[in-house]
Amino acid sequence: MSLTDTFIRNVKPASSPRKYFDGEGLFLYVPPNGSKLWRMSYRFEGKSKLLSFGKYPAVSLRDARSCRDKAKSLLAKGVDPAELKKKQEQERLEESKYNFELVAREWHKVRMSAFSQKHQTTVLYRLETYIFPLIGKKAVTRLEINDVLAVLRPLEAKQHYETARRVFQIISQVFRYAVVLGRMKSNIASDLRGILHPRKVTHRATLTDTKKVGQLLRDIDRYEGYFPLVCALKLAPMVFTRPTELRAAEWSEIDFENAEWHIPAKRMKMGEKHIVPLSRQVLEILEDLRQFSGDGKYLFPSIRSSVRPISDATMLNALRRMGYEKHEMSVHGFRSLASTLLNEHGYNRDWIERQLAHGERNEVRAAYNYAEYLPERKRMMQEWSDYLDELRNAA
Repeated sequence: MSLTDTFIRNVKPASSPRKYFDGEGLFLYVPPNGSKLWRMSYRFEGKSKLLSFGKYPAVSLRDARSCRDKAKSLLAKGVDPAELKKKQEQERLEESKYNFELVAREWHKVRMSAFSQKHQTTVLYRLETYIFPLIGKKAVTRLEINDVLAVLRPLEAKQHYETARRVFQIISQVFRYAVVLGRMKSNIASDLRGILHPRKVTHRATLTDTKKVGQLLRDIDRYEGYFPLVCALKLAPMVFTRPTELRAAEWSEIDFENAEWHIPAKRMKMGEKHIVPLSRQVLEILEDLRQFSGDGKYLFPSIRSSVRPISDATMLNALRRMGYEKHEMSVHGFRSLASTLLNEHGYNRDWIERQLAHGERNEVRAAYNYAEYLPERKRMMQEWSDYLDELRNAA
């Protein structure tokens, strides 16, 4: 006789375990403690086996019968339902070991080690602030497109479009890493390309008109202020490194004998060692500066403390005091200025890109390319300084 919900609700425990059968192997197992547990007995390859479906009333009579029918369907196909359940539970256990946060932290440790400490810190901040709180504990194999959107949509709602784009890049890179390691079958983030708010392209302010460049150089020469700051401003157009790389330059990095500035990988944005050839004009400025700060660590020490370099704001404020507004010139603009004019003068684009220290996509090549085109770049950098002199001295 089949079981009913009324019977199951009213059944009482006995001093010994009892079984109440529903048919086709399904029965309710009631031990002395009063629990009501669903079981199914069956035979597979001549052996008696037992399958558990859960506890009543969390698993209703209807649910238990559905589980029995699914198990019988598997048996008809030659599949042992107990072994399949065991395998699935093991897979779920394995998946739990690879939640997004664990994979992302491993990716950060392995992949981000090639980048500067500042960039590593920024990426980790975005992971811990925007991503981990929402999807960090979820297994990477169970993440879906909607999970990714749940991270991005709040940022876009606040019009933090650039942050959303950066966060999306991080998630996609973690997914690619998981795919390579066999922890995901595919990068689901690839299906979301183009879904974010279009990026608003903004260019850092710079001057490219040669007459205005010449005037800027003359204004820098006439600027009266803290001597290391004046030297930094004079060097900026000639070496055109990133502002952070310039202002934090150390005397130990300057090779006067070979007229080279060796910036270590840890101070570079892309985490690659970089060589800046030093022109005759640059060396003259450095010789004067060495009389001022040569016994310290930094070329351009802060006016308040010799243990810190000048700040980006210090250089920017100097430009503003010279009368150059936000839309006219920025400290980073010296790079764009040099790139534009060098390209216009027909210099090899590879020389220019290498001197700008733009990212090398080939990781093996990147480890050795800091000296790439060095003889050509030395000639280019001297000719560039000579050309700036011409612009400065032009009527």
